[in-house]
Order: sequence, then structure tokens, then C-alpha cells
Amino acid sequence: MKSAALPAVALFVIAHFAGFAVFGENGLLQLAGYRQQKVDHLSTLDRLKAEKAMLEHHASLLDPRHVDPDYADELVRRQTGQVRPDEVIITHP
Repeated sequence: MKSAALPAVALFVIAHFAGFAVFGENGLLQLAGYRQQKVDHLSTLDRLKAEKAMLEHHASLLDPRHVDPDYADELVRRQTGQVRPDEVIITHP
């Protein structure tokens, strides 16, 4: 009986760690979840890059050395409430 105790404990420890490797929080079964998170994060990254490009474009239109008069007029009228409900404002891409 004593001779079987040490191998039994060793098998239990191995099975315990193998269980965590497969079913644990960072186990193999979570790999699909990580792949989906990667896809979600990449789509968020693409959306944020597009938003950054738009903001950089708007900032370049407001460059103090050469302000785009149409964009400046649009901003001033929108912020001061001078846009009428029947007007259509075409925004820059």
C-alpha cells in the first residue's frame, strides 16, 4: 500500500495540472474565446484608426497658417446655433 501512495499522488498532481491546462482560465478551451477577442479588438482598432484619420484631417483644416474657410464657417455656425433646420450641411470626408 505504501509503495502505491507516491505514484498515486504523482498521478493526481499530473491530472490536476493537466485539467487546468485544458479547462482552466487560460486553457486550450479558452483559445477560441481569445481568437474572437482578437477579431473584436482588431475591428475596434480599425474603427479608431479611421476616427483618428478624420480628426487629423479636421485638425489640418484648422491649421493656423491656412484655415479652410468653408470648414471654419461650418464650425462657427454650428457652435453658435446659426444653422437653420432646413439647411443641409455637407461634411468633409
